Amino acid sequence: MSDVAASAMDGELESPSLVDLAVSRLTRDILSGRSDPGERLVEEQLTRRLGISRAPLREALRLLAQQGLVEHVPRRGVRVATLSDRDVRELYELRDVLERVAVHRAVPVRREGDLAGLRAALDQMREATRAGDRLAVAESHRAFHVALVALAGNRQLSAVYDSILMKLQLYMAINLRREAEVAQPSDGVHRHERLFAAVAGEDPEAVLAVLSEHGARSYLD
Repeated sequence: MSDVAASAMDGELESPSLVDLAVSRLTRDILSGRSDPGERLVEEQLTRRLGISRAPLREALRLLAQQGLVEHVPRRGVRVATLSDRDVRELYELRDVLERVAVHRAVPVRREGDLAGLRAALDQMREATRAGDRLAVAESHRAFHVALVALAGNRQLSAVYDSILMKLQLYMAINLRREAEVAQPSDGVHRHERLFAAVAGEDPEAVLAVLSEHGARSYLD
């Protein structure tokens, strides 16, 4: 292979890697609370801070828009995504409905091994809490609830639930940030340990009772 061909191939590989870097850094900024909902994202500032050109940055912003983390505003550029209070309430109500359906289908859990996803998310949550990694904490909370709904064995239900959490993940991160200001870091872990115990206890009504006290909206008002 010629040096020119190798260089061309390297160039093809370089752009996706820069896009991935930008997506990762901007996602961490948004979900850790460094960037607030509605905050304008200025290309010139981002290219300097991330050390990349406009092309991979714009592709990264396009991917983040697909995930619901940023939005393009006509004649004003790109900003961190926003949802109205009504949107957030409705999304949480829909999340509650889907979780209730999943719990009634999944509990009692048939095999002990089916709880592996919940255990893995709990382990991730404990480690992220010890490390003080707020983004990893948020991701582990999301992973726990995804694993809970997956117990129902309904792929369409899981897909719809994932789409709801994707829209809510920015506000879930804000929830965790506000909780951190008034609660102990381990409180989130303890809540999910109680939920795990309820799921393992095989009583769907007990699981729903714990979910009703789970505090998903406590810090959004």
